[in-house]
Amino acid sequence: MTERDGFNYGQLMQRAMRSLMSDVLGRVADNGLPGEHHFYICFDTSHPGVDIPDWLHEKYPEEMTIVLQDWFDDLAVANDRFSVTLNFNDLPQTLVIPFGAVRTFVDPSVKFGLKFDEHVPDDPDDLVLEDPGGEDGTGDREEGAEVVSLDQFRKT
Repeated sequence: MTERDGFNYGQLMQRAMRSLMSDVLGRVADNGLPGEHHFYICFDTSHPGVDIPDWLHEKYPEEMTIVLQDWFDDLAVANDRFSVTLNFNDLPQTLVIPFGAVRTFVDPSVKFGLKFDEHVPDDPDDLVLEDPGGEDGTGDREEGAEVVSLDQFRKT
């Protein structure tokens, strides 16, 4: 962490959710899909590091959704990406997808899903905000920002 004070909780949460997705995919790579679990993974095909066949990129120039369910092969998970071989019209194709490219990760068998912000920096120093100001943390807020009281969620 740098000497700047404060935390960007949104970006920290994005990183934690990507880590969760990485852990789940790593378990599937090691042990296969348990039970009825299956995944819909939507990703940005133009994101740096995405490696898909040219014909797929032409067909899906912005976004593509893949399904890991009945047939997939060679699922491998690295720190910042995963690769998987999928079947497209009886033609196995290997895709390499950085975790930063993933927009949604859904496991409909348990009604679980993650939606990611599109532009999350990978540099840990970018996860720190400037001091919000004042001892009570009420410094200048961006226009349109809203403070939410948690009182409405508390049980009485």
